[in-house]
Amino acid sequence: MKRPILTGLVLLALLGCTPAGPMQRGDAGLPYAAPDPAMSPRVAAANFAEVVDRMQPVARDECRRRLPQGNCAFRIVVDTTPGAPANAYQQLDGGRPVIAFTVALIAEARNTDELAFVMGHEAAHHILQHISREERSAVMGAVLSGAVVAALGGDPGSIRSAQQMGAQMGAQSYSKEFELEADALGTVLAYRAGFDPGRGALFFNRLPNPSGGFLSTHPPNAERLAVVRQVLAELR
Repeated sequence: MKRPILTGLVLLALLGCTPAGPMQRGDAGLPYAAPDPAMSPRVAAANFAEVVDRMQPVARDECRRRLPQGNCAFRIVVDTTPGAPANAYQQLDGGRPVIAFTVALIAEARNTDELAFVMGHEAAHHILQHISREERSAVMGAVLSGAVVAALGGDPGSIRSAQQMGAQMGAQSYSKEFELEADALGTVLAYRAGFDPGRGALFFNRLPNPSGGFLSTHPPNAERLAVVRQVLAELR
């Protein structure tokens, strides 16, 4: 594991932070219902415990269905890195999928639907094998870029620089696609667990829109909301 994490639900003492300000209309620019108020530390901890209890078996079952030979023993943890911003991420620990929530994100979430949607999104990254697919793209980008520079007579330093740039470009080449795929499957997982992913995805309205450019790793918030609504319409 690359970051300090705390297993279990020892959150009450940790969630005594102030949520990051009132919800504002985000760059998605879409109408939405008035936001729920910020949760107290005790309610935030209880919400997180409920979401873990309901989402974990749903994610595990979908993982086993799609990856019969894969590791589907999801481990849900709390990242207690001091000062860490509101964030959630998925990574592997010896092949085991780990989904981590920072304390700030748990405190910032306005309801269980938001936490469930985020958890479903991160679980979907593993189920859809995005880490391994990203790694393969990075390797291919490094190989091709290094080969081109070598063929043009580049020195070892130039070849290494080209490989590093190629790896970065390769890793990010499908990042927007991966995020939309995870949004779609995350919507399904949250819905199956009995949550409202349409309400949960409204947290996009509190996020700034991703900056544009070739290396931008996330799609626009409006596009992500549209994917959630489309999938939800098909489920209902």
